[in-house]
Amino acid sequence: MRSRERSGGPSGKPPRRRRAPVGGFDHATRGVLATVRTQRNMKFHVLAAVAVVAAGLLFRVSALEFAALVLAMTLVLAAEVLNTAVEALVDLVSPEPHPLAKLAKDCAAGAVLVCAVGAAVVGLLVLGDDVLALARSVAGRP
Repeated sequence: MRSRERSGGPSGKPPRRRRAPVGGFDHATRGVLATVRTQRNMKFHVLAAVAVVAAGLLFRVSALEFAALVLAMTLVLAAEVLNTAVEALVDLVSPEPHPLAKLAKDCAAGAVLVCAVGAAVVGLLVLGDDVLALARSVAGRP
C-alpha cells in the first residue's frame, strides 16, 4: 500500500473502505422490493412477467423467442423502477405542484408505457398463435 493511501491522502481523511462487489446489491434489492411493495403497476408487471414465463414454458418457445420475452419483460420492470425513482425525486425537490414536476413524472410514466406496449407486441408475436390455438381448443372450435 502506498503511503498516501495509509494516511488518507492529502485531505487527511481515512481512506474509504472498499465494499465487496456483492455488497452493493443490497441497495438495488431494496429499491426493487420497495417498488414492488409500493407501486400497483409494478405488481401488475411482475404478475404479467410470471404469466409470460409460464406461457413460454408451456408452449415450449425457442431459446431465441424466450430471450426476446425476457428482454422485453426486463425492460418494462426496469422502466417501472426508474419511474418510481423519478417520482420520489420529484416529490423530494418539488413538494408543491409545478408544471415541470408534472412533466418529469408524465415523461417517466410515458417511458413505462412505451416499454409495456413494446413488450406486449413481442409477447403477441411470440405467443399469439399458441394462445389463440389453446383458446380455440378450450372453446371446442377447430
